[in-house]
Amino acid sequence: MTGLLQHIEASIQNRRLLKRGEKILVAVSGGCDSVTLLHALKQLSPRHNWKIVVAHFNHQLRGRAGDLDEKLVRQTAAKLKLPITAESGDVKSFAANFGLSIEMAARRLRHEFLARAARARKINAIALAHHADDQIELFFLRLLRGSGAGALAGMKWKSPSPADQSLWLVRPLLDSTKVALLEFAAENRIRFRNDATNFSPDFLRNRIRNELLPLLRTRYQPALDKTVPRLMNIVGAESELIAQMVPRARADFEKLPLAIQRRVLQRQLLESGIAADFDLIESLRQLPDRWICLGSKMSVAPESRELSRSPRSAPVRRSRTQLFRERPPAIFHSVARERSGKIKLREPPGRQIGPEELRLVTVRKAGQADFGGKKFKWLFRAVRSGEKFSPAFGAGLRRECFDADKIGHEIVLRRWRNGDHFQPIGMKKPAKLQDLFVNAKIPRNLRRQLVLAASASGEIFWVDGLRVSENFKMTPETKRKFVWAVG
Repeated sequence: MTGLLQHIEASIQNRRLLKRGEKILVAVSGGCDSVTLLHALKQLSPRHNWKIVVAHFNHQLRGRAGDLDEKLVRQTAAKLKLPITAESGDVKSFAANFGLSIEMAARRLRHEFLARAARARKINAIALAHHADDQIELFFLRLLRGSGAGALAGMKWKSPSPADQSLWLVRPLLDSTKVALLEFAAENRIRFRNDATNFSPDFLRNRIRNELLPLLRTRYQPALDKTVPRLMNIVGAESELIAQMVPRARADFEKLPLAIQRRVLQRQLLESGIAADFDLIESLRQLPDRWICLGSKMSVAPESRELSRSPRSAPVRRSRTQLFRERPPAIFHSVARERSGKIKLREPPGRQIGPEELRLVTVRKAGQADFGGKKFKWLFRAVRSGEKFSPAFGAGLRRECFDADKIGHEIVLRRWRNGDHFQPIGMKKPAKLQDLFVNAKIPRNLRRQLVLAASASGEIFWVDGLRVSENFKMTPETKRKFVWAVG
């Protein structure tokens, strides 16, 4: 066994990343890092009885180059005799529709795909190929953006998936260097593809990798690869201590230590889906009982539960290297802090995007909205063993139940569009909604009047007059119900 394989195996065992006999979904882009991770886990799998499945997501951003990446991943999976699941997504359209950067939209769709693939195959562990060089680059990326201590701690060896908290992301290469991965690939004649965008100076991450870090290593600190991880470990431990103290903070808010005050406010904002940047938190902390208009802060919350300051002169753009805790675009109008430390929100019932579309945030336990001449109500309920549940919505309402964690924190009500696909419960794959209307004998003149509901990613989970979605149905693993009523 080579040195790198021994190193990876020791990391997995010492940090209990993977169990013996576990199923693993390995995210493979086609680049050196992920293809090397796949080969390494494949070589180690006989010793640990791991069952490996390859996952690839085509972002449709690089044209033919992206298609060639997918082709290589499929060929690699076939050569290793491993099953593969692959999808593609229109990242540009998704980013435009939801007001996200390309990087954030790509990450969001990719994580949602990985979560769906893992659930479909009853896999709990998703292996990612982030390595030691990624950690150092991420440290400086966040340092330059003024991130808080927890963000400077970098990526964790094991963390919940941002798309499904019941799934785990594991990073077996987190203390392996890029040089070691390239050497392993060369020794084992592993084929991979290079992404030309990794060398573009248009991205701050690339300038840090190709310009800043070589300068620091040459002129200022040759041992940068040791000192930065040590600092990340220190600030990470201190950040975890502060986070543990927040739930136990019982003193008057004004008497709490400054760091605890900020974390108390930050936690509430993130739980409400609001981007908790430094300026907003400081305004709330210093100005109790004063309403603060959110304005441009009505956006996806940061990728981690840490304070961040974005330069006022620059638009807020999240790097494609950042992990995020998935939150919907917040639509609250303003926020204030009570003297007790509790935040309060002014929230419209919905945001009308156009006459044919309404976007709703469902972070509250229950809510209601009117759209298309119909009244919609929803509530959340924990699933308990043997529970008989009949929510009291009132007479005349039709009810459906979905897996709440699959629905997410935002839904979109809209009309049918040409090209829409839907997978009713019991069907093995999605079908054109137009064909489903024909099969259900829904008159042509009524189809445009029907309302459908989609998740934030755009996947339809409910269509008026049809069965619920196969991908959002409740299963024995469902922990929370999303109860949807229409009248």
